[in-house]
Amino acid sequence: MSRRIKLIWDFRGPASSKTAEHHEIHLKEFITTEKLSINITGFEIYNEMYSIAFIVVSDENMLAVRDALKPHRGEIFSEQ
Repeated sequence: MSRRIKLIWDFRGPASSKTAEHHEIHLKEFITTEKLSINITGFEIYNEMYSIAFIVVSDENMLAVRDALKPHRGEIFSEQ
């Protein structure tokens, strides 16, 4: 099984939670448009001033998705 990478967009400020939630909609649209087999997206709210949106991709697709979407950072994905 190939390694999975979590590509992350950071949002800060009082509207961060709504921005992250909305960004996930665009990530899902990208998956549909590009006909990708990816199915893990989401957003997480850490506090009232910091939230993230993310997409999980396989190691093989990471470079293409990264170059197309320009995430702020990435990390190895491990299900908890």
